[in-house]
Amino acid sequence: MSGATLFEKIWQSHVVRSFGERSLIHIDRHLAHEGTSRNAFDGLRNRQRGIRSLELTFGVIDHDPSTLPGRNATTYEPSRERIGAMQENCRKFGLRLFDVNDPGQGIVHVIATEHGIVLPGMTVVCGDSHTATSGGVGAWGWGIGTTEVERVFATQTLLLPQPKTMRANFAGRVSDGVTPKDLILYLIGRHGVAIGTGYAVEYAGPAIRALSVEGRLTICNMSIEFGARSGMIAPDDVTIQFFEGRPYAPTGALWDRAVAYWRLLATADAAVFDREIDIDCSAVSPQVTWGTSPQEVIGIDERIPAPSEVIPERRAAAVQALGYMGLEPGTRMEGLPIDYAFIGSCTNSRLSDLKAAAAVIKGRKVPQTVTALVVPGSSQVKAAAEAIGLDRIFKDAGFQWRESGCSMCQTLGGDFVPPGRRCISTSNRNFEDRQGSKSRTHLASPAMVAAAAVHGRIVDVRRI
Repeated sequence: MSGATLFEKIWQSHVVRSFGERSLIHIDRHLAHEGTSRNAFDGLRNRQRGIRSLELTFGVIDHDPSTLPGRNATTYEPSRERIGAMQENCRKFGLRLFDVNDPGQGIVHVIATEHGIVLPGMTVVCGDSHTATSGGVGAWGWGIGTTEVERVFATQTLLLPQPKTMRANFAGRVSDGVTPKDLILYLIGRHGVAIGTGYAVEYAGPAIRALSVEGRLTICNMSIEFGARSGMIAPDDVTIQFFEGRPYAPTGALWDRAVAYWRLLATADAAVFDREIDIDCSAVSPQVTWGTSPQEVIGIDERIPAPSEVIPERRAAAVQALGYMGLEPGTRMEGLPIDYAFIGSCTNSRLSDLKAAAAVIKGRKVPQTVTALVVPGSSQVKAAAEAIGLDRIFKDAGFQWRESGCSMCQTLGGDFVPPGRRCISTSNRNFEDRQGSKSRTHLASPAMVAAAAVHGRIVDVRRI
């Protein structure tokens, strides 16, 4: 596999058999949550089949549970039946389940790497589009539909066409106040939400190499908003150090063998991509979305463009977005009042995200006009944050400190933004009605969301 890209190396090592333009791919890890697995379990039951590889399959309850303090599986009444079905299915099929009150519970894309379930070089699937997150550690992860969930349950394989390859090179100095969330939003804003369609994207360059694993996970998480089903970053010493001692990571001689393999995964110098794009990180400032798509984004020091100023194919969407968001062209994002602030989601709910937000709000107060929530990405993240006093900083500032789950990212577990209210959020999507019917969402980094929360309006975190 000399001269191959990271993706090509993983693809070639997982082909079971090729059938013309498609190949049967072995799946190393299958993660199932309560939102998209129920019909798949029913399909297995109807066909009198079991789960082929229980040791490679994990169940998670993360989308539907309440995040209120002290919650359990029945706290939020509309979710009780679906959570109960997941619990029962995992019991009947013998599947390891990270249940609502399991100390290892969390958002599936957070706990997958947190526990070392997902490792570099693996193929990873889940019935959720943001499975691309796992690419941050050098795995190939992508979201699948319910029919495919059943197929992987039964066969531990999927029949797939081979994607094309793209490399996004991030070079130049990253300015103070600019985070991984800003880098990926800038990329999407510059190139659009469709350019990645049909590609397996590799993020590379000195700015990417300088990121922590948690920052890399944020970058890869939003690959789907870039149009790609998967995005990856080659593993290196930072990745290896991250996994040492994780509960599901190999140990002893197996660890040594794994590390030796991981070091071979990086894209070869002679590798050729189907497409390459470049990002000058020195041009990136803290980003905030103004519309109803992640590509409708500007720097905090810029003004909202007029529809006539965007490329022709985006103009109709821009007109609709401005109407939905209640904004006018030429408006600056800085100073725009907000009603809600949400720190959470599989994009930005890890310990480093909470630390960054807490550093901004320490000693400050959320005004009474703002409702602010912090929803840690996992029970372990929550415990780690509490161990160093982050919970107290948030609560003293007036934030609600919640249990882990998907929460307000997608109007789940009873958390939502009321109609017409404006929310600044660390999540990955700002579609119409995403955080609640007629809600208005602005995507930004944890530090930017924290700064807006304590000022009651969107501000430039670099001025604090």
